[in-house]
Amino acid sequence: MPTQASADERLSVVDRDGLPTGERNLAMVSLAIGVGMASLDTAIANTALPAIANQLHTTPAASVWIINVYQLAMVATLLPFAALGEIIGYRRVSIAGLALFTLASLACACSWSLSSLVVARLFQGVGASAIMGVNVAMVRSIFPASLQGRGFGLNSLVVAVAFAIGPTTASLILSAWSWPWLFAINVPLGVFAVFLGQKVLPITHRSTHRIDSLTALYNVGAFSMLVLLFGDAAHLTDVKTLLLELIVTVIFFVLLLRRQTGHQAPMLPVDLFRHPVFFLSVITSICTFATQSLAFVSLPFYFETVLGRSPVETGFLMTPWAVLVAVMAPIAGRLSDHYSPGVLGGIGLVILSVGMWSLLGIPAHPAVIDIVWRMAICGIGFGFFQTPNLKAMMGAAPLARAGSASGVVGTSRLIGQASGAALVALCFSLFADKATHYALGMGAVFAAVASVASFSRLLVGKNSV
Repeated sequence: MPTQASADERLSVVDRDGLPTGERNLAMVSLAIGVGMASLDTAIANTALPAIANQLHTTPAASVWIINVYQLAMVATLLPFAALGEIIGYRRVSIAGLALFTLASLACACSWSLSSLVVARLFQGVGASAIMGVNVAMVRSIFPASLQGRGFGLNSLVVAVAFAIGPTTASLILSAWSWPWLFAINVPLGVFAVFLGQKVLPITHRSTHRIDSLTALYNVGAFSMLVLLFGDAAHLTDVKTLLLELIVTVIFFVLLLRRQTGHQAPMLPVDLFRHPVFFLSVITSICTFATQSLAFVSLPFYFETVLGRSPVETGFLMTPWAVLVAVMAPIAGRLSDHYSPGVLGGIGLVILSVGMWSLLGIPAHPAVIDIVWRMAICGIGFGFFQTPNLKAMMGAAPLARAGSASGVVGTSRLIGQASGAALVALCFSLFADKATHYALGMGAVFAAVASVASFSRLLVGKNSV
């Protein structure tokens, strides 16, 4: 089959059931580069923050904005970009996001001050949001229904591994070069992904409704304030400030829900949350990514401050989690084409919870193997959960609402990660030397709750899986 096709031919190919094998593989390469860079840059700056603060002559507290502004931009704009993708096409949003992310990465590498870097990271976060907002919907268009478990497995693999190897990657780069290279490496990859995407990403159906700019504004305000509230609560900000932020958050969400009432495709997809399997899958996702964040934010402090490991050693100690995710995600993807996501996800999350509990039992003077096998158990459980859960969420949404479902996938992941990081900060504020212990314990509980939510999908019927 020829690889070059007219727009109509490519549209008909997607409508028939995915792309041919050759085009499918190339399309996944373009998507994988984009989602890999966006996910990696969520985690990579954490490790580099001290070096960046030192070279830019700024305080550690001020430098945290390098992280916060990226997360805020992503959380606040994911759903608007997902809605926009349903209207103008997922392909256009994905390629535009790649282009913006690449340009913003170049701006980050060329930054000369904290202010310039924060502004560049803001635009980088917006570009990443566009990529992530439509990414899963693109995967659903690229793969035929019989192979979508494999497609989601590949996508889950890229996201999980990129997030997990962020500390190691940053440590290796910083050991050889200065921090601007953390962002500069995105530029050639991004340029390649943009040009490849223009040639191979499929054209999909477009909805006839219009996007409401005021609804998008309310969405940005609601989710920005929610993340800000999480962060301030974790740092024990005074009650008056927290109460004010809570009131503003509630007001924005009320305005958002009232504004989109009666809309055939609401930006905050309350229509999809009426599907029990979709709702339970969202709960499962938020709790599981909170577990991952609780581990990945707290453990580096334990390894470096308590065990005296170097940043590079810490990165490698975190690697078994990523390696086992890489092994398990494709396997879980294939199994999810034949077995219930509720069962597969539930089993994986039981394993993850056991792994988190085992981390609480690390000896006072552990050998490397004492840490490695515990991290490996967590990686097995996490890798076994993600793809079935992703398939359950997308399977519960009608094809015309794939963009909105894709946006919720990204939003639930980011909210879970943000809440997990906030809880780690709260643990350090309250428990000091025992902070990692309490964070891991909470992670084990979150994984157990997620397992219950996953198994509960078996009780609501087969209507969406």
